[in-house]
Amino acid sequence: MADRKPNKLINESSPYLLQHAYNPVNWYPWGDEALQLAKNQEKPILVSIGYAACHWCHVMERQSFENVKIAELMNQHFVCIKVDREERPDVDAIYMDAVQAMGLQGGWPLNVFLNLDAKPFYGGTYFSPKQWEQLLQNICLAYQNNKQELDSTAEQFAEHLKISELEKYSIPKGSESLNEEELKQLYKQLGKRFDREHGGLSPAPKFLMPSIYLFLLRYYNHGQDETALAQVKLTLRQMAYGGIYDQVGGGFSRYSVDAKWLVPHFEKMLYDNAQLITLYSEAYQVTKDPLYKEVVYETIKFVERELMSEEFGFYSSLDADSEGVEGKFYTYTRDELHRVLRDEEPLFSKYYSITASGNFEHGRNILHRQMSDEMFAQENVLEPEVLQAMVAAWKKTLMKIRAKRVRPALDDKILCSWNALMLKALADAFYVFNEQHFLDLALKNAVFIFEELREGDKLCHTYKNGKATIDGFLEDYALLISALIRLYEVTFNETWLLHARRFTNYVLTHFDDPNEPLFYFTDKNAEKLIARKKVLLDNVIPASNSVMAINLHLLGLYFDDERYQQKAAAMLQAVKPLLVKEPSHLSNWAILYYNLLTPTAEVSIVGKKVPEFREELSTFYLPNMILMGSDHKSTLPLLSDKVPLDGKTTIYVCYNKTCQLPVTTPAEALKQLQGWQQESKFPAL
Repeated sequence: MADRKPNKLINESSPYLLQHAYNPVNWYPWGDEALQLAKNQEKPILVSIGYAACHWCHVMERQSFENVKIAELMNQHFVCIKVDREERPDVDAIYMDAVQAMGLQGGWPLNVFLNLDAKPFYGGTYFSPKQWEQLLQNICLAYQNNKQELDSTAEQFAEHLKISELEKYSIPKGSESLNEEELKQLYKQLGKRFDREHGGLSPAPKFLMPSIYLFLLRYYNHGQDETALAQVKLTLRQMAYGGIYDQVGGGFSRYSVDAKWLVPHFEKMLYDNAQLITLYSEAYQVTKDPLYKEVVYETIKFVERELMSEEFGFYSSLDADSEGVEGKFYTYTRDELHRVLRDEEPLFSKYYSITASGNFEHGRNILHRQMSDEMFAQENVLEPEVLQAMVAAWKKTLMKIRAKRVRPALDDKILCSWNALMLKALADAFYVFNEQHFLDLALKNAVFIFEELREGDKLCHTYKNGKATIDGFLEDYALLISALIRLYEVTFNETWLLHARRFTNYVLTHFDDPNEPLFYFTDKNAEKLIARKKVLLDNVIPASNSVMAINLHLLGLYFDDERYQQKAAAMLQAVKPLLVKEPSHLSNWAILYYNLLTPTAEVSIVGKKVPEFREELSTFYLPNMILMGSDHKSTLPLLSDKVPLDGKTTIYVCYNKTCQLPVTTPAEALKQLQGWQQESKFPAL
């Protein structure tokens, strides 16, 4: 690139923006300079939005943004702005909403044309070079000849963007009651989309959507509905056996192109892997399936090895492509495998379903499994321990091959919200498996977040090259608060809970809408855009509002704060009619419904053996519970008056501010929890 001049993106820190820094397009980052330039030159604005691991973003760059002829057309007639959607989810949300309002399918790359006031009048996603060139010419002519009409269209879309999410989805006012029948109806609606052969939701492509299966685990726990648990087990097994899971190095790709979880889109995102660690950990509590434990340990090892910085922050993603070919880093030809595995290759190929012609492009194979180790060992007359040793050796051999390959590009920006998901995942894994290393990583990451992404009670969204930038979004606060609550439950260090309350109060002050229960996505002091949006629907990452509502419910119990609990209940009431109708898009809200349907257990441990008692309790699946512990005087309202009995570590089980008799063994506490569940029409544990 020595003979090519950089554009304005060269001074950015985002790897995605830097990928475009030597395009012949005169790209600008989002900001006042570009927006003012458009007004000065009276040119329409082109905003192109993507992210570093986006395959079709790379394709469009190679085909169109590196094309000198097309770049000249863009430069002559438009002010061109590049946006990393992971850095600026607020900008992305506005223009994604606009494109969908135009009746077009959303996705990335997202290309939107704006007038001089940054209001959108046309857009789309990926365009081939021929389509893109023609579109640029058509927009240019339309802007020259029909500018007034385009401004009028832009004004209409801008007005649409100001409609609240509750109005947008025409959510009627629902009844305030929560009941069993409504929960069953919600589950029945969700069940209509179950793929009962391969797991997940139909149709393909299949995204991972962890919050759906976290809800199903709770639904099973609530009513012992075996079909709910069966769907979770089927989905988690098929994902772990499929090509969407990296059978060699651990970790999951972003989604599966097909229904069988075989062919992934090979990009690996931190947020997916963090949430799947949480999901597989919880599922292990219910089933004790060793496959789930294996997935958790391997995925954490992958994240630590490939996505963790020296400062214990976690990077954002790995690209799908290497050497310009999608999946090349992760796939193998049978000949290649035979050269390195020799006599063991036939058994390896049987285990991982390898064929001579390949099951992917260019004769290459995606490793995937079709049966359990027990069944495979039996079918091939092997002792299970022998098979386990062989599989471990195969993985080491293939990792050595990978070490010599050209690696996929790393997006090494560190996002507060995604780090919070990983922080919670590590705390969840420690809670279930009591692996000290997981807690050590969690605490180091928490220290990193507090030192590098926080200024008092205010958070920053992104960190790169020793510098934190961009005001925190609701997503950053909500996910970090959730992680801190969990971190308290595994350490009983009240500092984390007090920080969670401080961040919550910041959210109530800076993100609240006095006219609706839901929070805005942006801080009231953040950059003013053409609309201030709210996130209502749960996507692959749960909606920041649903996460915040659960936080408020839990903190309301911890701090005996009625204001928090009332706010959580009001938020759920606002979305409940839509939740019952469309649960696949509001599955994290469904978890809050489950939490509020019956009283949350308040379990307090006091005395010298607090960690040991916590460890014993955590072997059981108790999802609707807050857990407290202290071996000294506590400031928490629910702990302040509780003392050990006769010097023995004591457990208090309470519901709705009414406590059972204190007990001195975890087994007795579990009996009390069982008894309450039976009285509340809960099944036994």
